[in-house]
Amino acid sequence: MKKLLNFFKDKNGRVVIAQTPNSPLIGFILFTVLGYVWSSNQPKIHNLFEILSFGFIFTWAWLEITDGVNYFRRTLGIIILIVVLWFRF
Repeated sequence: MKKLLNFFKDKNGRVVIAQTPNSPLIGFILFTVLGYVWSSNQPKIHNLFEILSFGFIFTWAWLEITDGVNYFRRTLGIIILIVVLWFRF
């Protein structure tokens, strides 16, 4: 049980599962919503928002993998990166 709990602890011993969204995550949410708003009206703008949304979620996942506060956040970054790349390509 202690090893499982260590999976969720940061370097200060606090359990961290969720954090306030950082700018790449906010950008992903913003451009995803904007992409749905312009999904049928203007396809070029929709494609631009899709590309920006992908860039922001990729950046967020990469930052979690490299700078995540605990192993849970790093694993979450790996999973999200795999899922995003799977659906993108």
